[in-house]
Amino acid sequence: MLLTIKDHHETILKAVKAGSYIWTTAFNAGDAQGCANQYEDNATMRAEPFGQFDGREKLQQFWQNLVDEGDSDVAYIDPQFTIIDSSSALLKSGWKMDKASGVIHRELWVVQADGNAKLREDYFEATG
Repeated sequence: MLLTIKDHHETILKAVKAGSYIWTTAFNAGDAQGCANQYEDNATMRAEPFGQFDGREKLQQFWQNLVDEGDSDVAYIDPQFTIIDSSSALLKSGWKMDKASGVIHRELWVVQADGNAKLREDYFEATG
């Protein structure tokens, strides 16, 4: 059976939403390693005003610091998904948590060979 373009886009979107759900669930459980596992090994993250973090180990350290400071209860506000090619999608959204809020300017999610989506690029900003 051949998949239509619509079916393929739905498969990508489903994988991205699942990956995002796993990431938020891990963060809200205080599991920084679980957050980091949702990134590709060589992923990059720009977190304003904190700086740039490259590679899963640095990302895990960043998320661990936030968890250690007691941050939790992250929620995305009005997430918008855009399929950009045959294996990836962008996510943009507002976000809030118990101690901060901001904007996700760009999460580039890429569907891996196993069908799961991982973050390749993450650019967000804390604004409040």
